[in-house]
Amino acid sequence: LIIKHRISKRYRIKEIDQKLRKERTVREARILHRAKEFGVNVPYVYEVDLKDMKIVMEFIEGERLKEYLEKIPIEERLKLCREIGRQIGKLHEAGIIHGDLTTSNMILREGKIYFIDFGLAEFDNTVEAQGVDLHLLKRAMESTHYKWFEKGFEAVLEGYGEVRGKEKAQELKEKIEEIESRGRYV
Repeated sequence: LIIKHRISKRYRIKEIDQKLRKERTVREARILHRAKEFGVNVPYVYEVDLKDMKIVMEFIEGERLKEYLEKIPIEERLKLCREIGRQIGKLHEAGIIHGDLTTSNMILREGKIYFIDFGLAEFDNTVEAQGVDLHLLKRAMESTHYKWFEKGFEAVLEGYGEVRGKEKAQELKEKIEEIESRGRYV
């Protein structure tokens, strides 16, 4: 088990702090539940405590993808990247934006990729939000897996297209390019 506890921030007005922590706790639990409904591998939520602002969830025992991907042959990496894309496709199909897509927030357990840390996640099914979500993963892969990230991210988009269709994957690819051209991420 793992217990995620949203602690009070002393600098916030007490009533506002209570409201924010409650909203964020409920949102994260709902997002995890909805992701599971759409077939995304995420921790199981056992309990939501709105008095103490805690979520009791499954601890995913396994290896972080960040390290694992660097130890395996390129063919295996690309296979896992396609699966990452399929999982993200399911998340986006559910109207969920992870908000912190990095290979540090993915764990390999018994051959399955689990997504963790939904603290920044939100419900949003706009192409803009999905593009930003994927763009952040691309940037994270570029910095962490710089030797092979281009092929890896291409495989992510292939997997994404398997779930959401080639047209949607192409639309997101174009959105990512648009985001990159804006300059604030360059």
